[in-house]
Amino acid sequence: MNNIYNITREELEEFFINNNEKRFRAIQTFEWIYKKRIKSFEEIGNISKNTIEKLSNNFSFYTIKIIKIEKSKEVNKYLFELEDGNNIESVLMFHDYGISLCISTQVGCSMGCSFCESGRYGKTRNLYTYEMVQQILEIEKDIDKRITHVVLMGIGEPFDNYDNVMKFIRIINDPKGIEIGARHITLSTCGIIPKIKDFGNEGLQVNLAISLHAPNDELRNKLMPINKVYPIKELIESIKEYINKTNRRVTFEYVMIKGINDTKECALELSKLIKGINCYVNLIPYNDNNYDGYESSSDCEIMSFYDILKCEEINVTIRKKFGDTITAACGQLRSKNMEEL
Repeated sequence: MNNIYNITREELEEFFINNNEKRFRAIQTFEWIYKKRIKSFEEIGNISKNTIEKLSNNFSFYTIKIIKIEKSKEVNKYLFELEDGNNIESVLMFHDYGISLCISTQVGCSMGCSFCESGRYGKTRNLYTYEMVQQILEIEKDIDKRITHVVLMGIGEPFDNYDNVMKFIRIINDPKGIEIGARHITLSTCGIIPKIKDFGNEGLQVNLAISLHAPNDELRNKLMPINKVYPIKELIESIKEYINKTNRRVTFEYVMIKGINDTKECALELSKLIKGINCYVNLIPYNDNNYDGYESSSDCEIMSFYDILKCEEINVTIRKKFGDTITAACGQLRSKNMEEL
């Protein structure tokens, strides 16, 4: 039986039409699910018992379960248990501009980035659409507030779960659904070029972020094995093509690792690589863990890197640290939980 949170509004309309029901009833049902947050079709007050029976025979309301919440200043980390017993984590961040949720798209990750704890145990499986949607619904229920921004930067590579992720985005962006604005949704990828091309054809106004982390192939090969498949030159060309097609600015994420990619030479090489591209660079202080031997660049080193990019007329920001005290920061998700299992 399919989960109702796997279903887009268009798919639900098709189900209604194929079952001799009126299309507008599907829209009403979709609104009951996402606006009134029903947990049973029997709660719908404006459709017939016969229609409710059809829905109940075809769709379930199974939800993933919050089993642990950790809190620090401005951040909540949620540990979820899935139906098959696997676990994922999500991070809620309270900003001055709204409430942002970092969701996971896979159980584990197969990209193998050397600085990221989330992929140290590999990938178990992709998340279904409903398991992504419910990260939002269950956390909104917990905090009794509306989530205004969503970033697909948790456990997993979103483009390695492309179809489920695209359905997820359409459901949460739907004005009859969760209704999160497209420009309040950001998808981060390590650079799977064919999927970047597909994403450019989706017609979505969603923000795209590229996990770059190095200005040349030699260094990026060591940090990110995906670069051996999709090297930097080809990646940058695909980004230029994406921008030309969508007229959307792209973010380049760059984790600052002491003595590895934070030198003056790296800053100048990065500036040359992305000069003229409609983009900005987000410098991310590395979040320490006990396994890879890396250290975060110092504040002074990060500022020096920042200043060089600025002098080269590159738009650049430094990401504020969130959640590192509860292993909820970038690259830390799932690590503590996996050690405790």
